[in-house]
Amino acid sequence: SFGTNDLTQTTWGFSRDDVEAAFFSRYLEAGIFGVSPFESLDQQGVGRLVDLACREGKAANPKLHLGVCGEHGGDPQSIHFFHGVGLDYVSCSPFRVPVARLEAGRAAGSATGSDNR
Repeated sequence: SFGTNDLTQTTWGFSRDDVEAAFFSRYLEAGIFGVSPFESLDQQGVGRLVDLACREGKAANPKLHLGVCGEHGGDPQSIHFFHGVGLDYVSCSPFRVPVARLEAGRAAGSATGSDNR
């Protein structure tokens, strides 16, 4: 299971506290970031690492089950990304479970060509 909050901290070199309480609001205001990378997965950076690890891991062991834990597991955009790179599950805070279930269903439906909206 990928702990995407920790992976985001390690990749970017700043913590959630930095994002919420310190300098990061200036990055958002300047348009450097559109959203906090702790709110929605940074697909080009952290997502690329997840994709690479998923592909390499499943190439070595096709029965490998991979997933994600943390707040990204309840973010709709991130859930669609995770489905696209082949993760098997998401885990999130209890209050995010309804959204996570809905979006996981939508992601699976869009992969089969149906529109579940």
